Amino acid sequence: MLDVQVPVLVCADGFRAFLHTHCPVVLERFCPTPWCWGGRVQTLMRVLIKSCPTVTYRSEIIRTSDGGQLSLDWVDNPDSVNYPQSSSRPTVLILPGLTGNSRQTYVLHMVQQAVRHGYRMLLLNYLARKSHDSKMIAGLTLSVSWNSFESSKSLEQPINKLLFNRHLTRNLCCAVNRHRKILEKVIDIDHVLQARTIREFDERFTSVLFGYKSCADYYRDASPGYKLPLMTVPVLCLNAIDDPFSPEHAFPVALVQRSRNVALLVTSHGGHIGFLEGLFPHGKGYMDRVFSQFVRAAFEHREDLKEACGCNSSGDK
Repeated sequence: MLDVQVPVLVCADGFRAFLHTHCPVVLERFCPTPWCWGGRVQTLMRVLIKSCPTVTYRSEIIRTSDGGQLSLDWVDNPDSVNYPQSSSRPTVLILPGLTGNSRQTYVLHMVQQAVRHGYRMLLLNYLARKSHDSKMIAGLTLSVSWNSFESSKSLEQPINKLLFNRHLTRNLCCAVNRHRKILEKVIDIDHVLQARTIREFDERFTSVLFGYKSCADYYRDASPGYKLPLMTVPVLCLNAIDDPFSPEHAFPVALVQRSRNVALLVTSHGGHIGFLEGLFPHGKGYMDRVFSQFVRAAFEHREDLKEACGCNSSGDK
């Protein structure tokens, strides 16, 4: 029997009232694709069947203070009707997931939604990738690695914390030859390349590189327990109970309940960045609708959001 439920919304009363008014998708029932059942299937099928909206990026390479460089992809949206003046056009920053970049299907759909609202987009690419002219964009020439605990401290200088980003071996192989001489002084590269799970990779690479005794110690420092109490910008998190990478017991429900400006939207199904719905889930899905409505609500109803959460949300980013 198809399990169709209204997602559970965990947040403070003020934030809840704001979302109910300006982001009504949180009140809708999420009906996962009936033939795409289960978290693992949703996770895999999203990669295989989701459409790829056409997006033209303006790429930019920024050299960092530590001698490395980073790849940025922009969608300036100069034809924006709602914000014809570039100086007043809101900017949406997207930080793709562990193995993501600006060409992932879920990223392209987010870009499409934001551009329709008239916003500018900025995407940060952690790993090296091929550009349209087949030249390698060197996103892996930083001298300082990345871990989720350090990078969460500040977004003012995210660049010099982004070398490997806990990627699985498939992505690590792309750069290992160029960085082997540096990395093998600290870690066993061959042992890392044999990792087959995120936990194995963190145990062999991330925790060792940053001086942790085990990945459990690293996970403790990187957990939401340190981050959520420091949140000063309204955040809406979307998670599925059957997410194979983020188990239900890891959801920081108690912390969210005590926060004025963090909301957690939990669905019964959806997998990891899946949330496929309808019989033919090629286009916009539930996650895309949540993103679209929340981003628009945050920009178009800033004073209401500020009053609901008791924080300053008047910036353009």
